[in-house]
Amino acid sequence: MSEARNPKSVRLAVAQTLVREDPRDVEALRESGREVRALMREASAQGARIVHFPEGAICFPSKFVLSVDGPDAVGPADWDRCQWPVLQSELAAVAELARELRLWTVIASVHRLTEPNRPHNSLYVISDRGAVVTRYDERLLSKTKVSYMYSPGVSPVTFEVDGVRFGCLLGMEIHYPELFAEYEKLDVDCVLFSTSGTPGNTAAQAQGHAAVNSYWVSLSGPAQHSATAPSGIVAPNGHWLARCPTDDSPSVVVVNLDDSSEAAADAVTFGRPWRREARAGIYTEHQVIDPRSEDRTAAF
Repeated sequence: MSEARNPKSVRLAVAQTLVREDPRDVEALRESGREVRALMREASAQGARIVHFPEGAICFPSKFVLSVDGPDAVGPADWDRCQWPVLQSELAAVAELARELRLWTVIASVHRLTEPNRPHNSLYVISDRGAVVTRYDERLLSKTKVSYMYSPGVSPVTFEVDGVRFGCLLGMEIHYPELFAEYEKLDVDCVLFSTSGTPGNTAAQAQGHAAVNSYWVSLSGPAQHSATAPSGIVAPNGHWLARCPTDDSPSVVVVNLDDSSEAAADAVTFGRPWRREARAGIYTEHQVIDPRSEDRTAAF
């Protein structure tokens, strides 16, 4: 998107859902699946090409519910308590609806590995043909997640929709600016960040990452946290383009990511290319050898 002469645009929806925490509860898993699919239909009706869901969209397994030392203490997770067939069937239904609607869908879930390995905490990228084309696994996990629950991922993930390039982050990775900088180097146009809630002002951090890297950031979180951190999309200039309601309701908002728009043009056309040039060492030839430069106690 750094070349204004070749503008790109895609219509993105970001959702907030009620995040449920008991992977043993079959009806709760089913209800989450129905909620996700209803929001997919709403996003499609508003012309979205891609929809982005929060961490735990189907279930965010509680560390207490899974703990072998629970329910009052956190210990190693017993993943046999998870209703895997139900979880998988709900995700399969999501993929089938993505195919029917021709809607790219990015949805978080637990990704089971070969025993005895712990699962990944992941974001599935489902194409408009209903196929999982890639998967992002959370890398910088919380202490509890890495100690008792999940296997960390190892690499960034990018994918494209209509020529617009996306990167994925998850969980508490909003707190790690190096991950956002990594995606800038990978030339993404938008980072999709899904969370179930994390300490700190995630909304302000999302704005900062967008402005510093001159790309869009989509923040998708639980409806339960919408009073303070509703889901929304930040433009490359650091301003919110749209946000979901703050009434704890499952909802979706849809915007155009357009690099020729007022919210993006200057940041994408000038800010981002200049920072890349600045970091490439252009200042070296302008540096001087001067005693008044070297003497940091020189007065006035």
